[in-house]
Amino acid sequence: MLWFFLIFSTVCWGFAEIFYKKGNVSNEPCAHLKTTVFVGIFFGLYSLIILLTQDINLKYLPANFIRYLPVAACYIISMVCSYYGVRYIEESISDPIENTSCAFVPVLCAVIMHEELSLKTIIAIIIVVAGILGVGFFDTKGKESRKKTLGKKLALISIAMPFCYMLLDAIGTFLDIYYTDDAKTSVLLGVTEDNLEHTANCCYEFTFLLVAIGILIYLKAKHVRLFDTAEDEALKADGKIISKKPFLKKIGGQRNKIIAALFETGGQATYLFALSEGSGIAAVILGAGTVIISFILSRFLLKEKLSILQYIFIGIIFTGIISLSLTG
Repeated sequence: MLWFFLIFSTVCWGFAEIFYKKGNVSNEPCAHLKTTVFVGIFFGLYSLIILLTQDINLKYLPANFIRYLPVAACYIISMVCSYYGVRYIEESISDPIENTSCAFVPVLCAVIMHEELSLKTIIAIIIVVAGILGVGFFDTKGKESRKKTLGKKLALISIAMPFCYMLLDAIGTFLDIYYTDDAKTSVLLGVTEDNLEHTANCCYEFTFLLVAIGILIYLKAKHVRLFDTAEDEALKADGKIISKKPFLKKIGGQRNKIIAALFETGGQATYLFALSEGSGIAAVILGAGTVIISFILSRFLLKEKLSILQYIFIGIIFTGIISLSLTG
């Protein structure tokens, strides 16, 4: 079942990355927050299904929410960073950087959980790091374009977002492995091997739902409507009145964010199972698959083009993360 979980998650997340890019447009000021809300809503619905269909010990659930909060916080903050950064950064650059978090997971497992790193794994990690440094260093055209259109400060913040995601996601993934590796030693209370992953998933997804509710309150206070499009935001900025739209048309205006949230939820449904069955190396394979799928799709669906040197270094990243998956 491990490979089914891995393939399903990577395909879902690969498509999710494309729709994140399509939905988080730069001229919609709160696009990244709206995306977070949609993901939180679908996560909440899915976790409710888990609660109703799986044997989860409800007695310990409130305590487990608190215990799992460090993991949830790492994931949620990293995803918001990703949604923000992809408004300005090409998906072809952003996603390879973000998913190299998989290279740091085995290192954390080795340092803290005393898992052994082979020489091949160490070499592969070095290759990955060299690749992401190269992609950033040779992004000269993109840097100049972003400085010109965004300003120096926002350009710097936007390129920093994939790296923030990378670090936070690596920590979150490691903690996931630590929390769900063995029910007997897990930090979570009242769990068994049968319900460990579901309990962790519920804690994470309900926390995401609470964050989504908090963002909705914030948007309401800022007089930003969830289903307003970039065009609607522009009309409001000019002081014009926005006419009411039929419900289906409202949904259609945010369809890319909603589709991305659906794919994200589908990948999350099997993510923890993959980690549980495959330990730290499963995270590497997930990262490798996701980045390859999203890279191919971004080239053909988003029509993104990079410099030859950037393609070379992205190829180096691919080589490193695929080598990591093979060494596991």
